[in-house]
Amino acid sequence: MTVKIPRGPWQGAATAPALMLAQIVSLRAGSAVAKDAYGAVGPTALAGMRLFFSAAILWVLVRPRLREVTAVQWRAAISLGLVFAAMNLAYFQTISRLPIGVAATLELLGPLTLSIVLSRRLEHLAVALLALVGVLLLATPGASLSAAGLLLGGAAALCRAGYVVISQRVGRLFPDWTGLTLGLASGACVLTPFTAVTDGGTVVAHPALLGTGLMVALLSSLIPYSLDMTVLRRIDVRAFGVLLALSPAVAAGVGFVLLHEQLTARQLCAMALVRQARLGCRCRLDLRRQAHPRRPG
Repeated sequence: MTVKIPRGPWQGAATAPALMLAQIVSLRAGSAVAKDAYGAVGPTALAGMRLFFSAAILWVLVRPRLREVTAVQWRAAISLGLVFAAMNLAYFQTISRLPIGVAATLELLGPLTLSIVLSRRLEHLAVALLALVGVLLLATPGASLSAAGLLLGGAAALCRAGYVVISQRVGRLFPDWTGLTLGLASGACVLTPFTAVTDGGTVVAHPALLGTGLMVALLSSLIPYSLDMTVLRRIDVRAFGVLLALSPAVAAGVGFVLLHEQLTARQLCAMALVRQARLGCRCRLDLRRQAHPRRPG
């Protein structure tokens, strides 16, 4: 059954943009920290440490009561964990091959597509075509981007869309942070053993990497995932996707400042088209709300 979360006066949709901006900045900063460490350890290892530390910290803080978790809640949490594992692996592999700004743009396509599909409005065909042009600019010959990176970015986008849907369901099924805790733990159980086999020796030889993994976990998992679930308890999936419009711009800025990543005019144009597609979707959602305002009560 679905558990409704009581809302205080500060818990409405009005706080969603500020929370999402904090989520985006934290997530992209964590990505920059991870990418900066790729010379010492691979993306798979950092993805595994990210999930492991996130799950361990949240488990200690939340202390979930497993006997009170229903079968429906377990299925939702485990599904979220599988998406966590796939999304982390795909995204960390993507930023090892592409600039963070481009990777964030590709990942944004998942929630963008989800928003367009769920809107069921013909006007969004133009929005979809605009996003498609942006993707073609990134992916067509002459774009000077890794083909493997683009494919992995597409996989990360697919996982991101699934994450938005399942995370909202988990947030509504659990009255507290137990669902997120179980989801992270499930993902860690899947990814950490694989990471230990592939990169365990490197981490043992350089134990300072554990500190990097902990920082990545805090910046790119614990903080953003907690904010995501908080926001998704207040707004619907379409509006959540709309609020991600700033993600590519923030990612490009973080990549430039922290990693000195340079983007070509073509890449910037492609990112702008995808962002404009998101803003176009936002405009139509806002117009629809004005035409059909919610009734009080």
